[in-house]
Amino acid sequence: MSTHEGDLHVGHQFEDAEQQLDSYSAGMWLFLVTEVLFFGGLFLAYIIYRTRYTEAFVAAHHELDWQLGGLNTVILITSSLTMALGVRAAVLNRMKAVLGWLGLTFLCAGGFMVVKYIEYSAKFEHHLFPGPNFEFHHAGIDPGQAQMFFNLYFAMTGLHGAHVLIGMITMIILVIRLWVMRKQRIDFIPIELTGLYWHFVDLVWIFLFPLFYLVGGN
Repeated sequence: MSTHEGDLHVGHQFEDAEQQLDSYSAGMWLFLVTEVLFFGGLFLAYIIYRTRYTEAFVAAHHELDWQLGGLNTVILITSSLTMALGVRAAVLNRMKAVLGWLGLTFLCAGGFMVVKYIEYSAKFEHHLFPGPNFEFHHAGIDPGQAQMFFNLYFAMTGLHGAHVLIGMITMIILVIRLWVMRKQRIDFIPIELTGLYWHFVDLVWIFLFPLFYLVGGN
């Protein structure tokens, strides 16, 4: 057991800090497995419908702005780095560094949401949001098949965006908790678990970006 672990508050249900850390980590990994299964079902649905409506999906994919999608990819990759540095600073008990890196990660997450808002606004403006006002004019393409592409696009990116928002709220809570407990040694476990969650969110986007923005054909 490291010195840092030995300084952590240990709940009465645990024998020591090492067991507590292992239990928390196991719980987070179990949660992430359920998230993988959930997103996996959506990815499978995308593959099935894209195979069935290939031409419509290729045509619809050109309505997305790959540059904005690429910008968001860079933003999230950067946020993964800042989060990792924040976790490292927490382990080393460097309060100011932790607050700084978490703040940068939060700003990156906010930037991602702003870009996504711009993308969504454009889709609403051009009537590409699924529903009674949906419009898709492309020679030889069934609008209903194209709408399925946007059904999956909004469902999957919207769900991912909700996870980003949850991550942002969690970071705010972490910063408040750190500030309240600033005179104590940093309990790095919540920050480390948040880091695991955030890396998962980033990883999901790494798959979403090429799936919707790049893999479409000419």
